[in-house]
Formats: sequence, structure tokens, C-alpha cells
Amino acid sequence: MVQQIRVDPNARADDPRADAERDDATHEVRPDLAYQRHVIVNVAYIGRPGEAGWVLVDAGFPGTRARIEAAAEARFGGARPAAILLTHGHFDHVGVLEDLAAAWNVPVYAHRLERPYLDGSAAYPPGDASVGGGAMALASPLFPTKPVDVSAQLRDLPEDGNIPELPGWRWIHTPGHSPGHVSLWRESDRTVIAGDAFITTASESAYESIVQTPEIHGPPKYLTIDWPAARDSVRALAALMPDLAITGHGRALAGTELRRGLDALAADFDRIAVPDQGRYVERPRRAEDGSAYRTP
Repeated sequence: MVQQIRVDPNARADDPRADAERDDATHEVRPDLAYQRHVIVNVAYIGRPGEAGWVLVDAGFPGTRARIEAAAEARFGGARPAAILLTHGHFDHVGVLEDLAAAWNVPVYAHRLERPYLDGSAAYPPGDASVGGGAMALASPLFPTKPVDVSAQLRDLPEDGNIPELPGWRWIHTPGHSPGHVSLWRESDRTVIAGDAFITTASESAYESIVQTPEIHGPPKYLTIDWPAARDSVRALAALMPDLAITGHGRALAGTELRRGLDALAADFDRIAVPDQGRYVERPRRAEDGSAYRTP
């Protein structure tokens, strides 16, 4: 089975020299958009440096609070964000969410179908080692699935697609990896923050998760619970023809190589992205029948 679509390394959206000169521990890909890698996962910062009203997208790996706060200090002078926005609630995207939500006391926005994982009421289905692909997949049954509880700050994203704290951006429901997964889209410069709807490294492999050779992949196999929905989500994002993408895992990519790779993934998703075997390949877990939610 083909497992990835290779892209030209020059498709990287970041500029290492500019990042080193700026020295704020982030990769800046637009004047008002940067991302930061935390072990194997990325968080994003939306907002112009030095200005208030910025937004944090996702909340990192466990133990990364100090790195997020340091980057916020460097980019925004220590101003707390206007909000935290979540693409979804898997453990590597909400690692320090409870700490940051309590410290900043700002709204935490997520899709309503993701709410049970964020208000303490439901756990995710367990990781599936049978999908194969490397050490990360093998270890996935050990990954935390219990919910966090930020119910005091939690807000549902508006049904109309707008984002209260981010004019010019819209959210798009891109389920499959999780029931309430969302991606963020800015039409003016064709920028997408895709979360784990698609990614740019082989997350199943510990080696590739560290090296991060630029590639286009479907969502992480070991935690994706609804493959037909994941296919539809990738096709919806490819149809937007993005010029730049920040994903939850891997390097940000831009330009024609990004679009070529995403189009190829959308056109041949089942062969490229769907594992040959796996508990959720034959039996998807969905919000509609309640199977996506477990007692914590």
C-alpha cells in the first residue's frame, strides 16, 4: 500500500533563517501566523506580533505549557489570547489546555460534537496498533483517551462557520479523525490550518515524526475512527485549493506542491491513507450512534 505522497522539500512554508533572526521559538509562515512544534505535534498562533487579540490554536503536548507561554511572551508581549481554538481534543492537542484555560480564563472554542471530550463526560475510542506503520502506531493503545474538563470556559463554535475572535477566518467541519474535528480557512490568502484532517509526516513512525521529511499523508491511522468521513474531509479541503497549510503533525507546506499532493491524496484516498486492516476500518465509530463516545 502506498502510504504517502512525497513533495519537493522546497515546498516548506517556513524560513529557517528568518525564524532564527526573530528568535521567538516559532516558525512564521504569514505576517500574522506562526506555528510551534511540541515533540510531535504543532500549535498555531494567529495574530500580528506585538498586538493583543491573538488566538492559540490547539494546546500542545503534555508538559509544554512553559514553551507556549514563552512564545506568547516573545510574540505578543505577554498579552493573553482572546481565545483558544481547538481542532479536536486528542491528548496531544490538549496537553496543557486545562492549565492554560485556568491561567488565561479565556473562551475555549470547539465543535459541539467534540464537547464530550472537553467537558469531562466522554473518552475517545482507544488507539489501534493493528494499523501498522511503526512504533507510534504500536504504542497507540497506551495513549491517553480520557477527557479533559474545561467546561467553565468551553464554547461551541457558531453554526454559521464564523469564529468570534477571528474575523476573516471560518471553521470547516472535517470529521473522521474525530467526530468534531474542524479545520480553519482564510479565503483571502488561501490558508488552511488543517489539524489532523491531513498531515505532512508519517505520524505512525517515531523516526519520521522526528525527521519530518515533507510528505502528504492522511490523518494519523491509529486514532482515526471513521475513514469514510475522513475521505470526505480531505476532498473538501483539496477543493479549496489552499496556498498554505499548517497541519497538526509535520512541517507547514505551501504552493503548487501542496496542492498537487493534496489533490493526489483526495483522488486516491483509500489506497494511500486507509490502512489495510484496523478495528475502525470495518467498524467506524461515530457520533450519530454514540459509538465514538466511551465512559471515561
